[in-house]
Amino acid sequence: MLQGAVETNRRARILRKTMSLPEVLLWVALKKRPDGLKFRKQHPSGPYVADFYCHEARMIVEVDGAAHDCGDRPERDERRDAWFAERGLDVMRIPARELLNDCDAVVRGVVARAAERRATGEE
Repeated sequence: MLQGAVETNRRARILRKTMSLPEVLLWVALKKRPDGLKFRKQHPSGPYVADFYCHEARMIVEVDGAAHDCGDRPERDERRDAWFAERGLDVMRIPARELLNDCDAVVRGVVARAAERRATGEE
């Protein structure tokens, strides 16, 4: 399992208490363990905090608000995704507006992708 540094763990605890509405909507669905998959919210991983992490599927789910399109954020997200990929993790990025528009469809997509990774043993 991925582990975070002391400071990353502190940041994760704060983020768990200050989740955005789209993150909360997704968490409400994922904490029910759809298809038997266990997700963790705001999981510390090395220098990063993943919005959601499923160890069994080796998958990270990131909810991206509008800020992810601004400034140097796209490049930072690419570096972050590459860091996770080097560790055999799949990163699924979901625009926050998609969660607000059709949360059920997003959840079905997340669960399908995680279940496929679990079934194929992708790493």
